[in-house]
Amino acid sequence: MSENDTKFYIDGAWVEPAVPELFDVINPATEEVAGQISLGSGKDVNRAVMAARKAFPAFSATSRDERLDLLQRIIKRYEERSSELSQAMTAEMGSPITFSNEVQTVNALGHFKEMVDVLKSYEFERFMGGTLIRREAIGVCGLITPWNWPLNQVTSKLAPALAAGCTVVLKPSEIAPLSTILLMEVLHDAGVPKGVVNLVNGDGPGVGAAISKHPDIDMVSFTGSTRAGILIAKAAAKTVKRVTQELGGKSPNIILGGVDLAKAVPAGVLRCYTNTGQSCQAPTRMLIHKSQRDEAVALAKKTAEQVKLGDPLDPATQMGPLVSKAQFDKVQGLIEKGIQEGATLVTGGPGRPAGFNRGYFVRPTVFADVTPNMTIAKEEIFGPVLSMMTYGTEDQAIKMANKTSYGLAGYVQAGDIADARRVATKIRAGRIYLNGAPANQSVPFGGYKQSGNGREHGVFGLEEYLEVKAVLGYQTA
Repeated sequence: MSENDTKFYIDGAWVEPAVPELFDVINPATEEVAGQISLGSGKDVNRAVMAARKAFPAFSATSRDERLDLLQRIIKRYEERSSELSQAMTAEMGSPITFSNEVQTVNALGHFKEMVDVLKSYEFERFMGGTLIRREAIGVCGLITPWNWPLNQVTSKLAPALAAGCTVVLKPSEIAPLSTILLMEVLHDAGVPKGVVNLVNGDGPGVGAAISKHPDIDMVSFTGSTRAGILIAKAAAKTVKRVTQELGGKSPNIILGGVDLAKAVPAGVLRCYTNTGQSCQAPTRMLIHKSQRDEAVALAKKTAEQVKLGDPLDPATQMGPLVSKAQFDKVQGLIEKGIQEGATLVTGGPGRPAGFNRGYFVRPTVFADVTPNMTIAKEEIFGPVLSMMTYGTEDQAIKMANKTSYGLAGYVQAGDIADARRVATKIRAGRIYLNGAPANQSVPFGGYKQSGNGREHGVFGLEEYLEVKAVLGYQTA
């Protein structure tokens, strides 16, 4: 994909790893090698941290206008290479090319644009009486990002870090790193100062752990599994650095009375299946009143069976493969578990879809009659698998919705918006979508409970990268 794939971007230049270790990036649609990268080590991380630390004093002292100009230059270069970025994501993680072009690439760019709007008017200084309250860049930030939204998750962290005046050491997922390597080329061409953004590819044990525990990294921002998040938090604790995390989810979609099921159910199924179900805030549990069970199940079945799977390079394809064999095996195991534990398999099920003899494609699956104690009601599946559950009263629905260790998002559909608003206040989650509301990059994104801590996007995302300083006696009478 790029001549720089096996190199790291450190201190404004493409450099060879300290100890070369090649790693194949697999195209999940073909199971063939899409590219090769190098896996880094603690030595590479240390080199990157030294560069970021050296660059921090000057970059943190830049003016608002200088950082705005930098973000605008990044946006321009990004737009010039958006097609390449889309193609890289399709190759590395199987995102259908139309979805890559219209959603993956656009959403990632949106974080830079949103941060321009925030930075233009953000108050870094204000007074409380005679005390100056000042917000300053936190320092060197370690960013560790996942494979499911490769660029979106990078830019949701990188854009506010740059806007705040921080310097960065970035580790994308080794499974889907190719688009991020191209993004580093975009940043270089946009004139990001030496050492401000550094890229070290690698896996969690080799690079992620080194970032998390490094004494000269002031903050770690991580998106990924709850299991990995716990390891990162433990590693970071020894140096008492700030840790923000966006982790797993098992989001409920409560469909209340008075809703047009013919619209709400298909919309819920498709939202669950977005990005082949590989989205942490996907509404994977659909809660239906028991009186509407049969109608809702029929609608879900029809919708799932109309999803067009195919070659991710075909513009008509709606759903591509899962990202890897490991993810394919995990989802297959959870589908089997749903059957074993007595859920009603409505459509889909184990194995590849008919006509697919290679690639990590799975059948769009719907289970009905799922109960709260079943594995598929509790565990994050991260594939196109919907669990339909029934309730008798609104209070029961809310209790079922909250019966999870996660709390990233929740969805409520209601004929009367007042009902949706009331239920929203009772769901323990960081984001609630009412009546099909679209995502919004200006408002905070993050979770309760084991879905993490801290917030991303907009002004809330910027403030995660800022320290608060109080200067007493700044003004005298």
